[in-house]
Amino acid sequence: MSESVNPEEGKPVDPAVEPVETPGNPVAEPVETQGDALSQAEDILNGVEVPAEESVAKGAGEDAAELKNDLLRLQAEYVNYRKRVERDRAVAGQMAVIGVLNSLLPVLDDVDAGRAHGDIVDGPFAAIATKLETALGTYGLEKIDATGVPFDPTVHEALIQQPSADVEVDTVSQVLRNGYKSGERVLRAAQVIVAVPE
Repeated sequence: MSESVNPEEGKPVDPAVEPVETPGNPVAEPVETQGDALSQAEDILNGVEVPAEESVAKGAGEDAAELKNDLLRLQAEYVNYRKRVERDRAVAGQMAVIGVLNSLLPVLDDVDAGRAHGDIVDGPFAAIATKLETALGTYGLEKIDATGVPFDPTVHEALIQQPSADVEVDTVSQVLRNGYKSGERVLRAAQVIVAVPE
């Protein structure tokens, strides 16, 4: 049996003491190192924290904190964006409804004129007019109270003033054209005659 020679030292090597690495036979890691690696792998799979070098852990912690801050910042930006989109959508919806209501005010004026002349008192046209007013009411359209109420320049437009002994404050005595509002928004002021104290 031939002895192996260590090429670096030029001395014979006992194969039982120190294995020699050859191209076809790499030296195996010591059993202790393999056992440590296997136990660490098992610990990681079982969810047990394996201590790392302090510098690596510190760098990873800083990266994690920075990523968490970025995530929180992005989350806040997304929440603000979503609120802004919802608010803009609600405003756009309200403006669309107000546009439709404004376009139908002349039709309501014609209905009021027909009632005043006795043309729309009963029958199918009266029923259609009532349905139209009810449908517009579901979208928030309200007629501004006018007759017999104190004059309010925010909702009334005074066309004529008449002195009267029956009133102590400026009071709406007659409505010439109905006014309408949607919620708190005045779509059109009511054109009125105002009775003023003598």
